[in-house]
Amino acid sequence: MSFAPKSDDGQTEKKQKLCSEEFFPTVPKIVYEGEDSSNPLSFRFYNAEEEIMGKKMKEWLRFSVCYWHTFRGKGSDPFGFPTMNRSYDDESNSMENAKRRADAAFELFTKLGVEYYTFHDRDVAPEGSSLEESNQNLDDIADYLLALQKKTGVKLLWATQNLFSHPRYMNGAFTNPDAHVLAYACAQVKKVLDVNHKLGGENLVFWGGREGYQSVLNTDMKRELDHMVRG
Repeated sequence: MSFAPKSDDGQTEKKQKLCSEEFFPTVPKIVYEGEDSSNPLSFRFYNAEEEIMGKKMKEWLRFSVCYWHTFRGKGSDPFGFPTMNRSYDDESNSMENAKRRADAAFELFTKLGVEYYTFHDRDVAPEGSSLEESNQNLDDIADYLLALQKKTGVKLLWATQNLFSHPRYMNGAFTNPDAHVLAYACAQVKKVLDVNHKLGGENLVFWGGREGYQSVLNTDMKRELDHMVRG
């Protein structure tokens, strides 16, 4: 199948081929079957269409799938190596792999019946060798995600930025004593703001992860707090 999104000026943009491969063939559409159901792949207590106080349960509880934990986490901890192998992920840092991962994600979203998903920028698009390349990767994958959203009806609840995985953020992002790192973090946040708006995100999360300091012996509190305020 293909999808040709329309630009604001009405011009047809380049078509994007959306995946027709099924990544979870043994998983059916998960539906509510009631508490007497013995089907492990069913909802026994949660009925998304049940109305309470004038609103459906899916409106009260806007469940979302977190991209990082569900599709990027590898089951490792400080004491061991990754324990999860995903058939749709070839472990490469390529855009092709990122798009295949997105195809698998949206298949699972629709089979679960959830209406929202969330992500960090580096969850969905690989980091490049420069800020410009990273931003281009994110723009490209955002176009792909937008097409998948329109195809499936799944919406973005929020996006955020990964300001903790790269070694540059070892001493924090906004609280980093190095102004160059602060500037890079701010640029990353700006890009996520743009992408979140493009994808119709209903919220935004400002998430650092490594903010703060390790020891008062090796930090400049005033400088770091000033950087935090600027951020």
